[in-house]
Amino acid sequence: MTGEMALQISERVQALGSLAEKNLREQFERIDNIARENTARVLAAFQKYRVAEAYFSGTTGYGYDDIGRDKLDQIYAELFGTEAALVRIQFVKGTHAITAALFGALKAGDVLVSAVGAPYDTLLGAIGVVDKGPGSLKDYGVEYCQVELLNNKPDLGGIAKAAADPKVKAVLIQRSRGYSTRDSLSVEEIGEICRSVKKVNPGAAVLVDNCYGEFVETTEPTHVGADLVVGSLIKNPGGGLAPTGGYLAGRRDLIEGAAMRLTAPGIGGECGCTLGQNRLLYQGLFLAPHTVAQAVKTAVFAAAVMELLGYDTRPSSQDIRHDIIQMIHMRQPDAVKRFCRGIQLGAPVDSYVTPEPWDMPGYDSQVIMAAGAFVQGASIELSADAPMREPYTVYLQGGLTYESGRLGVLLAVQQLLEGKEE
Repeated sequence: MTGEMALQISERVQALGSLAEKNLREQFERIDNIARENTARVLAAFQKYRVAEAYFSGTTGYGYDDIGRDKLDQIYAELFGTEAALVRIQFVKGTHAITAALFGALKAGDVLVSAVGAPYDTLLGAIGVVDKGPGSLKDYGVEYCQVELLNNKPDLGGIAKAAADPKVKAVLIQRSRGYSTRDSLSVEEIGEICRSVKKVNPGAAVLVDNCYGEFVETTEPTHVGADLVVGSLIKNPGGGLAPTGGYLAGRRDLIEGAAMRLTAPGIGGECGCTLGQNRLLYQGLFLAPHTVAQAVKTAVFAAAVMELLGYDTRPSSQDIRHDIIQMIHMRQPDAVKRFCRGIQLGAPVDSYVTPEPWDMPGYDSQVIMAAGAFVQGASIELSADAPMREPYTVYLQGGLTYESGRLGVLLAVQQLLEGKEE
């Protein structure tokens, strides 16, 4: 009995998967080449900072003199080409790290500009666009405006016009699409936005929400003019091993400001014990280029299969990728549920659970999430989620290995096909 048969994947669906893979050789080769180059960069950084067993021991309490923590900061700064970095397990999620960055860069009377429309749903409460409780930037006197997309692309003229206001002290760029239907931004496009901002307002800090984008290309936003990048360790850079945390890399003053927000003024990044987690953070970072490549391959495969079934996908199976997210327009709520249930069936953890839409904190509509992960909420592991609102679009991401990600996609397809036949 084949592995696919053991998982009760029908011959019809197996054949569909094989057909989808036939035209992906060139894409997979491109992805593997990126992983090779990024792996070399990571290995060179590990060797430059003489990573040793002693770095993995970790600390407790205040976390003073944690050499492993401090060296990891230096390695991240090296990889992102920046003055400094802050890598901490104390960040509870990407939204927390981004919020710390914003509070570190802004004060009362300043203006924050979002360069590509509204940011991710969970940031709206932190900014104060919607009321999610006390303590938002708005509560502290920070003003906000956003520049809408132009023909589904960044409006460089509109961004420059908004950023020219001398009160603008920070411009936020979200690299991934979030729950919008726009394309994810390439590093090159982010560079164009940075140049547009700096031309009219050299003092404004350009901050990039880099979630889902790390190691998908061979350069990062800070290599093309961004002042700060922020992300989650349970996404790309954690390599599937980091149990929690977030990172920032960028200008030293922005890193220090965010560190003061994470802890307290006068303490900053000097404290923060690692509780024996350093080994996983280092090993996860070392594996990250390869793991990200597995996730990108899974996304490409999913697009190819769904295109054969007539679904609209973004990016398409032949597009060059800028993050790990695959968008699939399901159009019907039942199709969303069936696809997510199939992804759950393909999980190594909680495969028997049936995902249902629920009122997830930080979101304005019910969200369905399929994820059977070793690390709760880890988007580098295979998962699929969707806000239960039109146009009923599923966002697929992750896959620790292409082989397992492929099986999860095939199980999702089988659930869809069975639903059509009922």
